[in-house]
Amino acid sequence: DILVDGKVCDCDVVVTCQVGDPVPLQVRLTNWSKHSVGPFALTMTPYQDYQNGVHNYELQDAITFVGSNTFHIDTVKPTKDSVYFGSLLFLYTGDFYLSIKFHEDNCSRELPLSWLCLPSVHIRATEPVA
Repeated sequence: DILVDGKVCDCDVVVTCQVGDPVPLQVRLTNWSKHSVGPFALTMTPYQDYQNGVHNYELQDAITFVGSNTFHIDTVKPTKDSVYFGSLLFLYTGDFYLSIKFHEDNCSRELPLSWLCLPSVHIRATEPVA
């Protein structure tokens, strides 16, 4: 489950936030298998989609994480969950996406596609209300 600013995110929903206000993020990983899983890492990567097949990941001047964008997960036991908190700070207006991926810890190799079950989160940063 993914929550942005306290609201559950759905791949069909655009979350709106204001430039300059920290946006709380929460990712909850539930292990529905019969075995413990881990270790691995959860990485959140912001990008802009130019709608022509090009994704811009060079957003260090537009978005910053408050804290880390990577969380190391030791083990998640069967039927248990693990929750990770972070925040984003948008410096400019625009439409942004957040890619959330799991990969093996201490390695950039991604886990099998069956693990990549989280759709990108669409966030629209708007001007602050006066």
